[in-house]
Amino acid sequence: MCDLRVERSIGRHFAALHDPRSPTQSRHNLIEMIIIAIAATLGGADGWVGVETFATGKEAWLRTFLQLRHGIPSHDCFGRVFALINPEQFAACFRQWSASVAELIPRTPSRMRSRRFRVCCSG
Repeated sequence: MCDLRVERSIGRHFAALHDPRSPTQSRHNLIEMIIIAIAATLGGADGWVGVETFATGKEAWLRTFLQLRHGIPSHDCFGRVFALINPEQFAACFRQWSASVAELIPRTPSRMRSRRFRVCCSG
């Protein structure tokens, strides 16, 4: 089950990220684009075409927690917007967000993890 605190925290952690676009020229919400890009990447997307393909295929699911007022951004739109974002600022926001997500993952003793690995991955 999806913990809704996770996607809400993306908005909180990336709120400080400067949106370099002109307010009159930006159709898509930056935070929504970031959420889509992260979800698509975790889902195996490789490149902006893959992000758009993922988002188009999962649009109904994405609309359960995103507004997507102007639909799914194109791969060209993702590429243009992410090329304008300051990479150091993005990386700092991403590190803070991923650290907060890591806190939600239950800790297991390393002995148990290695045993599970041996059991599930032994030939």
